[in-house]
Amino acid sequence: MKLLLDFFPILLFFGAYKLGDIYIATGVLMAATVVQMAIIYATERKLQAMQKATLVLILLFGTLTLALHDDRFIKWKPTVLYGAMAIALAVALWALKKNFLKMLLGSQLELPDRIWGRLNVAWIGYCLFMAIINGYVAAYFTTEAWVNFKLWGYVFPIVFLVAQGLYIAPHLKNEDKPTA
Repeated sequence: MKLLLDFFPILLFFGAYKLGDIYIATGVLMAATVVQMAIIYATERKLQAMQKATLVLILLFGTLTLALHDDRFIKWKPTVLYGAMAIALAVALWALKKNFLKMLLGSQLELPDRIWGRLNVAWIGYCLFMAIINGYVAAYFTTEAWVNFKLWGYVFPIVFLVAQGLYIAPHLKNEDKPTA
């Protein structure tokens, strides 16, 4: 159910684009994201910082797209989001000496500090990669190609998350293991 909720806005965006145009799809994306966040808030009683940022950027860039009738805004939203995430993670890690990933997920995952550090660097690299690839597709390809990339480009986060899971699995501290 959570997976369906995660993909709900992008699937509706893709369908609305195929049945209409980028402006109809943008309106659908904005509405679907509001519904998605309302459901998350209703079930979890809070929104994570990333969810709030995503909602604000979709509403901001979506409004600009619709008001100015310029699809460049919605196409560049992922680049701005990923770029901001990479910068925030990098500044926190290297300037402030804080690991935001550990701060956000440390209560759910118990990992050695060196693994948290590597994960943070991996996330910085992943966010930079996603910002660059989205920017490239948004700048040099048609809107149709960009919309298709948005749907089929979900292979990147899936591969990244699976690889991340495989990497951290041996490092997870399991309290259920019997001690010798």
